Amino acid sequence: MERRKAVARATSRLQLLLAGSRSAPPMASSEEQTEPRPPVLLLRRVAPAYDAAVSEKFHLLRPWESPLPRDQFLAAHAGSVRALLISGLVTLDAATLDALPRLGCVVTTSAGVNHIDLAACARRGIAVANAGTVFSPDAADYAVGLLIDVLRRVSASDRYVRRGLWPVKGDYPLGFKLGSKRVGIVGLGSIGSQTAKRLEAFGCTILYYSRKNKPSVPYKYLPNVCDLAAESDVLVVSCALTSETHHIINKDVMAALGKEGIIINVGRGPLVDEDELVRRLMQGELGGAGLDVFENEPAVPKELFLMDNVVLSPHRAVFTSESFADLGQLLAANLEAFFSNRPLLTPVNQNDL
Repeated sequence: MERRKAVARATSRLQLLLAGSRSAPPMASSEEQTEPRPPVLLLRRVAPAYDAAVSEKFHLLRPWESPLPRDQFLAAHAGSVRALLISGLVTLDAATLDALPRLGCVVTTSAGVNHIDLAACARRGIAVANAGTVFSPDAADYAVGLLIDVLRRVSASDRYVRRGLWPVKGDYPLGFKLGSKRVGIVGLGSIGSQTAKRLEAFGCTILYYSRKNKPSVPYKYLPNVCDLAAESDVLVVSCALTSETHHIINKDVMAALGKEGIIINVGRGPLVDEDELVRRLMQGELGGAGLDVFENEPAVPKELFLMDNVVLSPHRAVFTSESFADLGQLLAANLEAFFSNRPLLTPVNQNDL
């Protein structure tokens, strides 16, 4: 009797399961459940942190992984590529844009955009996004660090100790204090503004030159860089590189700055006339320099290697582990905004062209 009841219950459960399976819609496969990720083209490898952050949500097209020559690879994907991710090492010209007729957005990993033909992008209606202000705090920290190093001779003193010269030659020559220095900021954008705030805390007097006077800031504005140099002990160069700012720090500016003047460059190498800078440093017509960028990177004038009043850095001012992580998220967010028809988070204002 009990056995018949157990069989009946099992049969009833099986019938319910069968009925449910007939009425329920068929389960979608994992491929059907997942929408395809939008393709994003790379023209050159980007930092692994950026690649990882973006590839979580987008299908990255990497030409170097294909057996096809690059022009054929671009032609094969020209009909589907709407977004491009590039680094500051990639020159984006009109010819490349012509090869990508559906392109609608360019996202660069750099704050500067001198490697992008912005006029050509504007003509084609292509939106451009950059790194925004992600790098600004780190670049400002680095500018101050370079200046302290040049004035107080930190790196030079380190070399003096490591060479065993302290017990042999005695105390190292004195440096100069940072407080009370008159610091001229060339380009009071995000990096320049944050550098100014940091230097204020050290007791420096801040002056600036920028494309436009900024009445909202408490610093003295000078209408040209020569005038700024004449009233400054230090020039911090942090403006964008354009055709107008190329060699903005020229022989006239250096002459106005004087033989004790110091130049700190965390912007772009070609902002400074490098040959003139080297010549004046060699002849004692400038007090020193802190350089994170150079005209023909990674080449650096060998004459600078022997100068203890010059601090050199391999274009690292903006890079920290934290900024890499933050930028990776920003790159992905800009691409998400584009594909969702929302405003970009850090658009480059092409109306200023």
